[in-house]
Amino acid sequence: MSLTPDAAGPIDAVIPWVDGRDPQHAARLAGYLAGIGGARPATAHPTRFDDAGEIDWCVTSILRYAPWMRTIHIVTDRQTPALVARLRGTPFAERVRVVDHREIFDGYEDCLPTFNSRSISSLFWRIPGIADRHVYFNDDFMLLRPVRPDDFFRDGRLIVHGRWEMQAHANWVKRLARRLGSKRHAGDEPTENRAQDLSARLAGFERQCFRLEHCPYPMRAATLADYFAAHPDMLRETIAHRLRHPAQLRPESLAVHLELARDAAVADTHLRLVQLKPSEQWFPRLRAKLARADRDPRVAFACVQSLDLAPPRARRHLVDWLNRRVGALEQSRCDQAALA
Repeated sequence: MSLTPDAAGPIDAVIPWVDGRDPQHAARLAGYLAGIGGARPATAHPTRFDDAGEIDWCVTSILRYAPWMRTIHIVTDRQTPALVARLRGTPFAERVRVVDHREIFDGYEDCLPTFNSRSISSLFWRIPGIADRHVYFNDDFMLLRPVRPDDFFRDGRLIVHGRWEMQAHANWVKRLARRLGSKRHAGDEPTENRAQDLSARLAGFERQCFRLEHCPYPMRAATLADYFAAHPDMLRETIAHRLRHPAQLRPESLAVHLELARDAAVADTHLRLVQLKPSEQWFPRLRAKLARADRDPRVAFACVQSLDLAPPRARRHLVDWLNRRVGALEQSRCDQAALA
């Protein structure tokens, strides 16, 4: 199978990854937290950095279900996931590249070390050799079935998953709830909706926001490169935050809104997401969600949040399901050989 899926050129995958249990990484984080003082903020909760092996399923799913993706760039801070060693000597070895933070923060070394995924993803466009068209995977995203290039890019447009909503400042129900004190967040926390609302406004959408689902995000490197070239102060303000900050934009949301503003993105609901929170969801509900995902051929994406915090029974059940739906690298190798 050709790794150049169409005349528009190659498509890459990008995955930010961290192993928070690595002693050196833990020491860098502890040093930063000691420097700012005070109680450990929620944005530095260990679950944000703990690795429960999700990246293995993430990478395996790309190799198995999207073999047309050219290169998988794993963006890390002086770390290398164990799967890279397991890939040595296989047909996949040259298709997975580890990118250090220092490569993309070249010229901005004063912003390192960083523990902020928003700061990191703001610089994906600076990955050496990155394809203009690429798909951003969190390490807890997985593909569950074969996908095609036109599931992400079609007729020169990005295919995005989400829905339009009113921004919080334009939604009187949310404003009233906040005034009455019934909102859990009073506007001083770096919530997802706050970051997406800001990103929408930066792209010219004053009242509406396209809320992204937690599934792979197609992006064009040129979009953020051009935006930040025109707004260099915004780039520095964004990447200067070592932890998530209430005033920080969400880069993938900004990119999508910039594309929507020029009619270069279109919402598509054909493929669906199953969002799994095994540490929060009642076990029968988790099991039912997995069964529904098995029955519905349109469910192509899974997001597994905080697997490290899941109770043992839920974790075992989910791991068995992922092994069945995604498989292991050895199975992907067999699939690749069959496609060659």
